[in-house]
Formats: sequence, structure tokens, C-alpha cells
Amino acid sequence: MMALATSSPLSQDGSQRGELRFKRVMLKVSGEALEGSHDYGIDPSVLKSIAKEVAAAVREGVEVAIVVGGGNFFRGVDRWDGMERATADYVGMLATVMNAVCLQSALEAEGVQTRVQTAIEMQEIAEPYIRRRAIRHLERGRVVIFGAGTGNPFFTTDTAAALRAAEIGADAFFKATKVDGVYDDDPVKNPEAVMHKSLSFRDVLLKDLNVMDDTAITLCKENSIPVVVFNLHTDGNVVAALLGDPDVGTIISHGT
Repeated sequence: MMALATSSPLSQDGSQRGELRFKRVMLKVSGEALEGSHDYGIDPSVLKSIAKEVAAAVREGVEVAIVVGGGNFFRGVDRWDGMERATADYVGMLATVMNAVCLQSALEAEGVQTRVQTAIEMQEIAEPYIRRRAIRHLERGRVVIFGAGTGNPFFTTDTAAALRAAEIGADAFFKATKVDGVYDDDPVKNPEAVMHKSLSFRDVLLKDLNVMDDTAITLCKENSIPVVVFNLHTDGNVVAALLGDPDVGTIISHGT
């Protein structure tokens, strides 16, 4: 359930903060978004920008969990002939861990304590996923990045993010994309496309709006976790979204 922070802690300049709209959040970043101006891999400037804005939200008291995709390195759906889907999905999970470790480094460079937890154990570089430990990290002001998806093939990282959001009791799910929100048509192909400010879960599923896969949307719907779709590449959008700015992106909830 969505919950407001009950306290009003001091900001960095010593002034009183207002209540947070969302206290604990899940941020989903696609692997492709990390490419930036590159065709493959990670653009360090994009990584640094995300880290700076997440750090700003953490300093305001938001508890942030993150799931990063792996499509900038490998996507299971792009496997070659002769490679089984399950095998390809496992390779994709390893790609998400590479991104998670790089994002951890960027966040720690901003002074934010960060932990990576993976659904596939690799204890030399990350903690195994333990729900209670993840929640404890969040309560202590650390960012937690979940890697390796769900640990199972045939599930997207959007579904992994929705699952982890439900498990940790996130108040909202933020999906960072390349567009400003959810439109009534493809804004790249149709300049007249209109962006929705709000949608219901029912609309997203019935109209097949392709915000996320149906499993991820259904998980958020059944656990009453509102979804906010916003543009990752607009300066200030990440911190504004995480702090609950209603003017950023499209919100999907049980209302309309």
C-alpha cells in the first residue's frame, strides 16, 4: 500500500522538509538506457547522472531500491540459432549484474552506501538476495540494487522489479524510459500523440499499451503499487519523480 513518511526530517541546509509522497520506492532502469550515445555497453555520463539524482533523493530521506536491465550487453530474446531460450536468459541475468556493480560504484562515488543483491549467488561480488536483509539496508539509508532478475529464465527484468517491489513493500514503482510518459500513440511516429497524465491498471492491460509486460503490471496491480513512467534523460527527472512530483511522467494506479 502507498504510504507517506510520517516524519519531517531536516534537509541538508537544516530547514524542515515536507512529508515525502513515497517513502520507499523501486526504480527500474533499462540496460539500453545506460548506453547513452554509445551503441553498446555503458555511457559513464549517463551512469553518473543517474547516481547523482538517486543520491539527491536518498539525502531527502527516500529509501531507494533499483533493478537494472542488461540489454546494453545481452538480451535473451536476441539469442542466435541453436541457443536455448533458458540459456540466453541466464546470460542476460549476468549482464544485469555487470550493470548493477557499475551503478553501485557510481553511487558510492556520490557518497551513498550501496549494496548489490543477486538472485544467483556470486558472493565474491554481491550479497545473495535475502528479503529481510534488503529491507534492513533500506531502513538504514542504503540503496539496494537487485541483480540477476528473478534468478529464473522466461521472466523479464520488469517482472523482477515488480516482484522485488512487492517483496520489500515499495510505495511506488518508477519505470525510467526514453519518453516522457505513456502516450495514446507512438510519439516518435506521431508528433500529435497525446501523453496521458494518469491511467488505470485496467486501461493498460485492456488497451495493450506495452508499458511493461502483463506479468509485471499485474503484480503491481494486485499489490496496489502505483507505477510512474517517466523520461530518464530529462535533467532532474529522476530526483523529481522519486520525490513524488506529480508533474513528472504518467501515473498508473487503480484510479483513472
